[in-house]
Amino acid sequence: MILYTVTGKAGNEGYLDIANSQDLTGKNIYVNLTNRCPCNCVFCLRHTKELLEGNSLWLKDGEPEVEEVLDEFSEYDLNCINEIVFCGYGEPTERIDDMCEIIDKLKITYPEIKVRLNTIGLGNLIHNKDITPMFEGRIDTISISLNAPNEQEFLDITRSKFGIESYEALKEFAVLSNKYVPNVVLTVVEKVMSEEKIEECRKICDNLGVKLRIREFEEN
Repeated sequence: MILYTVTGKAGNEGYLDIANSQDLTGKNIYVNLTNRCPCNCVFCLRHTKELLEGNSLWLKDGEPEVEEVLDEFSEYDLNCINEIVFCGYGEPTERIDDMCEIIDKLKITYPEIKVRLNTIGLGNLIHNKDITPMFEGRIDTISISLNAPNEQEFLDITRSKFGIESYEALKEFAVLSNKYVPNVVLTVVEKVMSEEKIEECRKICDNLGVKLRIREFEEN
């Protein structure tokens, strides 16, 4: 499944192929570009048997080509949707060049379309360079999964292949993105961490000059 909408709780009927989504008015369209990710988060939905059997986000036939993604988009009028969200099973910035190409070509037809990137915030480590200037004029919102109030807890949760430096890299990524993206948000999940830790995360966001969003906890 390359393009999909979200209709309910993840793990049940949460992900719906755009072809089965009927009226797209006011909906978000999610773009699933890759299975690759530098993290192996303990809570990742790809590890749950229920999700794998009930949904088809896993790209079994490999990563879609740019033109394949654009061909799917071409079947629909995007004037009525809320926003396009680069998300999926993998980390979208693994394919930063392809993601930017898709956005640029969509904006030829839909110059005002809103675009969000959901990310783990390690794109600069993935590419060993600052990729945030590429977001300018392309991305309206970046949502970064903070997950923890300190570097060791972040590493324990995400099991990032980049090790302990991942947390500081994420925070730097947020600050750099804030130069080019109108809305940069760091997220945590309610019930997964204590109120005290959420407040620590809020202070971190305040210091970074970005917003904190507390996401609703969803049980599988």
